Amino acid sequence: MTRESDLYGPVKAYLEAQGYAVKGEVGAADVVALRGEEPPVVVELKRSVTLGLIHQAVARLALTERVYIAVARPEGARARRGIKDNRALCRRLGLGFLTVRARDGKVEVLCDPGPFRPRGSKVGREKLLRAFERLRGDPNEGGATRHGLVTGYRQDALACAAYLAEAGAEKGALVARATGVPGATRIMRDNHYGWFERVETGVYALTEAGRAGLVHWAGSWEAGE
Repeated sequence: MTRESDLYGPVKAYLEAQGYAVKGEVGAADVVALRGEEPPVVVELKRSVTLGLIHQAVARLALTERVYIAVARPEGARARRGIKDNRALCRRLGLGFLTVRARDGKVEVLCDPGPFRPRGSKVGREKLLRAFERLRGDPNEGGATRHGLVTGYRQDALACAAYLAEAGAEKGALVARATGVPGATRIMRDNHYGWFERVETGVYALTEAGRAGLVHWAGSWEAGE
């Protein structure tokens, strides 16, 4: 489907099959459908979801609470993630979401308009608070640095690396006590960044990659201390 008008026929047929009278380009709306004494249904058409489409649909909520966006259904794994995210956005805004399949014009309703009732996530909130408490200082300055994102896990790994750079090979338990990183042994054993090597049971040393990491991330584990 290369044009917005290609969406109109399938959407019109879908609504008419449900007993609506449908007309296109009514006032500022792309599609208007009426059925008996019910509130009108408005559908805004676009080849893909854009911020402009969302703005248009939100504006139509002043005319009726039954507003949908309709787009050509994208293909591929990345597109499926986009559909999921856009469906969540529509639900939060009280909008309906339709997709039209290119090969046969099949219309799929991903969500209907309606008031959004958010569900809190206690697990997600606790995870966020743990991540906040784990970070030393505020190393990311709003979410990014010239190196990339500094996480609490990376700060802990850097603290272990800095200690080994000074002390040489050491037992994990001693590294944990010296750095205040309870999971030091596990971090060095898992070795996600390639910074550590086991020289004997429970004893770890710093690799050349680890020394380079200390230079690359200099000061990131000491922020705010």
